[in-house]
Amino acid sequence: MASGPSLDEQITSAVERVYASVVNVSTVRLVFDNFLQVHPVQGIGSGVIIDPGGYIVTNNHVVANANRVFVTLPNGQQLEGGVVGADPYSDIALIRVKASGLNAASLGDSDKLKVGQLVIAIGNPFGPLLGGPTVTIGVVSALKRHIGAGDFVLENLIQTDAAINPGNSGGPLVDSGGDVIGINTAMIPFAQGIGFAIPINAVKRAVQDLIRYGRVLRPWLGVLATTLTRGLSEYYGLQPIKGALVLRVVPHGPAYEAGLEPGDIITALDSVQIRSVEDLHHAVQEKRVGDVVRLAIVRQDRRLELTAELSEQPS
Repeated sequence: MASGPSLDEQITSAVERVYASVVNVSTVRLVFDNFLQVHPVQGIGSGVIIDPGGYIVTNNHVVANANRVFVTLPNGQQLEGGVVGADPYSDIALIRVKASGLNAASLGDSDKLKVGQLVIAIGNPFGPLLGGPTVTIGVVSALKRHIGAGDFVLENLIQTDAAINPGNSGGPLVDSGGDVIGINTAMIPFAQGIGFAIPINAVKRAVQDLIRYGRVLRPWLGVLATTLTRGLSEYYGLQPIKGALVLRVVPHGPAYEAGLEPGDIITALDSVQIRSVEDLHHAVQEKRVGDVVRLAIVRQDRRLELTAELSEQPS
């Protein structure tokens, strides 16, 4: 009876499949000192080629405020790139270089990830200085993690124990088949063995918007809500059901135009059951600007269904 490939063979095969797609991203940023003298400051990170025509995904923080961006391929070739668009809220940026026939990575489906699954983090922090990309392995430690990142909160991240060093930011997190299932984005300082990656399905949606609009369009319902707990139900005399309790409706927003009112309890959005405010936020973010959604709500003792057309989240 023939046996399948060993774990070593799976890992090496996965790395070989994506190795040529992982690039070094270096930047030059001009800053003024106290005497108003201009000094160039260099930065480094990693990226992954997602299209043979020159599109490369990296982190927003890798290219933020950069005056020039350079991409070094695994073969040592250096190309100057331009930032197509960037999104600080998801820490995703899209670079394009003038090249064709590049080795594009295969993008997987992050919705199918499971805790405990083998993953491989690949980065290219120093380009040809260290001979190309570096590799670490680990497992998916948790899903749908939220972490603070400066003025923003990065949501629904993949947590992994694969070592992600600072220069590996922007590189791919891949599964045992070599498909990219995330973009490495952060490491908690002083916390050993904890790294994070942006799910590739969120990256795909962001990339589409960055190519078309130069920014990411976020759908918006226009409500302030909270998870309906037993305590809140008793305090307000509401039905003890699970859902998102609407506290405020933004005037003239999508929910306002749909007829939603403070005190309504949202229990479903289209076919998605809403049991918490996190469920509501995630369900909305899975949609696109302009989508019409059905909201199942409870208002006092009545069950109603409203329709709302999602608009772009105000900046």
